[in-house]
Amino acid sequence: MEYISTRNTQKSFLFKDVFLKGLAPDGGLFVPKTIPSFASGELEKLKNLSYSELATKIILKFCGDEFNEKEFRNLIENSYRNFRVKDVVVIKKIGKINLLELFHGPTLAFKDIAMQVIGNMYEEILRKNNMSVNVVVATSGDTGAAAINAIKDRKNMKIFVLHPNNRISEVQRKFMTTVNSKNVFNIAIEGNFDECQKFVKLMFADKEFSSSINMSAVNSINWSRIIVQIVYYFFSYLKVAKENEKINFSVPTGNFGDIYAGYIAKKMGLPINKLIIASNSNDILTRVFNTGIYKPLKVKQTISPSMDIQVASNFERLIFDVHSKDSDETLKLMNILNQSGEFIIKKENLSKIHQSFCSGSLSDEETKSVINNFYEKEGIMIDPHTAVGIGVANKISLKENMIVLGTAHPAKFSNVIMKETGKKPELPDNLKKILEQKEKYVELPKDLEKVKKYILDNVQFIN
Repeated sequence: MEYISTRNTQKSFLFKDVFLKGLAPDGGLFVPKTIPSFASGELEKLKNLSYSELATKIILKFCGDEFNEKEFRNLIENSYRNFRVKDVVVIKKIGKINLLELFHGPTLAFKDIAMQVIGNMYEEILRKNNMSVNVVVATSGDTGAAAINAIKDRKNMKIFVLHPNNRISEVQRKFMTTVNSKNVFNIAIEGNFDECQKFVKLMFADKEFSSSINMSAVNSINWSRIIVQIVYYFFSYLKVAKENEKINFSVPTGNFGDIYAGYIAKKMGLPINKLIIASNSNDILTRVFNTGIYKPLKVKQTISPSMDIQVASNFERLIFDVHSKDSDETLKLMNILNQSGEFIIKKENLSKIHQSFCSGSLSDEETKSVINNFYEKEGIMIDPHTAVGIGVANKISLKENMIVLGTAHPAKFSNVIMKETGKKPELPDNLKKILEQKEKYVELPKDLEKVKKYILDNVQFIN
């Protein structure tokens, strides 16, 4: 499997480069030269596989040059050993929807499903190549916790997590800041997530800085995040759909990584009808799908903070794809965005996007109403992000079978849930201790040079 950048198709990379770099040297995002696919007859043969068996089969298609099948099967099984359910995810049929619960990992969010695999991939690749890395990651709430849990205490790695100060839930923060590990550093930035993410991109773009610390990233811009998330689209489809039946997925969406994994699943042959982009008030993606104008506005703080994003980084991969993999055109649009703060997608390319996607958004009040109504009707508590997925699916009301991605445990947002349902969702017993443990993080101003200095003062230099 060879990879290219969305901004330069002339240079090829192997999976190891893609995995360790995260971001392409030219500032673009890595994508495979070709997408592997399954014929419809092959899909039937996947139906009886366990989650780990299916993950091994799908992910190896993208990284088979780095791992053999036996070692990768062991890596996957080790990654999912500490999940609270046997097959990693749970599917519940609730009225007209199928709720795909993705939050049964160690930090109660869908990010665990990819991060646990990525942590083990790092360990193997670094061991084989006698390397060390310093992982720098921005989080809107859940990525940081999942990354820290996957990387803490590992050899030859340190992790620096930037989160927007006072803009994530208390439980989200404590999942990160109560981890007592020498290789974990939490940084609270006086800004929003987009600004944290911009800092990470600028650090990558600073070649002297990024190479001096052997910088790596595990945000959803890292292609490995995408390929691990493809698996639960296949798994849930195979459990819910009849043979060759087309199905819809509603996906709470911020940075466009999770739903882009569904798009790749569709390109691999999964019979998906529509991927529904479910946004909160930070509805840049809904606006672009309705108007063709990609224009980030000011970030609004909402009760679904992991989606409080206006710069959906993974969208560049879709732009590249619908522009017939024209890296020059993609680069041109990204430059226009940087210079003028917006770009326009031509009608013919927007119509290509509409073939696979539709979109809608929910206000905070609508989200609260979904939480309340779902609890009253079904007796099930859902977190605000999942509520957005359900609410938008109900608004759009497509006739095909619907799977809604449940992205986080309601206890991560207990204050909101308590207010709307009158009942407080409890953390699993083994995680309640984080509420009382001492926190450790630094608060830094919105100043890139000060962030870089803090990282340089604490990095691990090995090669």
